[in-house]
Amino acid sequence: MTTMLASDLPLPGIGRGKVRDIYAVGDDRVLLVTTDRISAFDVVMAETIPMKGAVLTQMSAFWFNELEGVVPHHMISADADEIIGAVPALKNHRADIRGRAMLCRRTTVFPIECVIRGYLSGSAWKEYAATATLAREKLPTGLVESAKLEPAIFSPATKAETGHDENITIARMREVVGDEVAYTLENMTRAIYTLGETLARDQGIIIADTKFEFGRDRDGRIILIDEVMTPDSSRFWAVDAYKPGQPQPSFDKQPLRDHLDAERRAGRWNGDAPPPPLPASVVDATSKRYLEAFRRITGADLKM
Repeated sequence: MTTMLASDLPLPGIGRGKVRDIYAVGDDRVLLVTTDRISAFDVVMAETIPMKGAVLTQMSAFWFNELEGVVPHHMISADADEIIGAVPALKNHRADIRGRAMLCRRTTVFPIECVIRGYLSGSAWKEYAATATLAREKLPTGLVESAKLEPAIFSPATKAETGHDENITIARMREVVGDEVAYTLENMTRAIYTLGETLARDQGIIIADTKFEFGRDRDGRIILIDEVMTPDSSRFWAVDAYKPGQPQPSFDKQPLRDHLDAERRAGRWNGDAPPPPLPASVVDATSKRYLEAFRRITGADLKM
């Protein structure tokens, strides 16, 4: 499977994010194509990561199937032949969409990232260590890095197309989407995380935190969209290596983050685009992390 920096399909393009290219399929469907682009610290790298797009798409498909009956979602199919059957214009592009494309219901997207944190890590730990707060709301004192949060904390953020997402209070979220929608989004987020965290733990993985997106479909339903509990949207730790009070090794883009951190400390990168070139060893290590995350979560190797 060749890597993909950007897709070029015979459909109307309606958006291009850091990782995904989005195409319109009629008025009520979209095709999400997950490329092998990778970003870190909100900067997209020049290099691609082999198999990354397929991992994200097929892991999301795994979770959407597991979530049937728990929450409604936007996935119609992530199978290339089924997609071509529904969208004949793609019949000569099977190699481009195989494994990495998902046909979905079109929605009006809420401008909120629904973050849920089961453990205190990353930016949440940095804020807590400085102020004992998360999104300016007080947390219990005496927590350590990577501490388990019981119950998990719902921590919404603004959804930024470029630049950094910003943690916001639930009160601010209510101002943006209204009380009823805010209540629904939090409840759906907690239901998804509860199922995901339980199933992943059975596979030896802790989902320390994750984020979801939601939209409203043409029937007025609020449904889960985008990706679900992948290495790009989540922090995965090994159950048997978990030690509170310190950072945890993770099954995600950590080799990339470590490399970029070293480049910053050495004064070779200021944190803005363009990023420094990635050594082949970092690309390879990151690809292996994504594939291992897929195997751990789903219980099977990724087959294309």
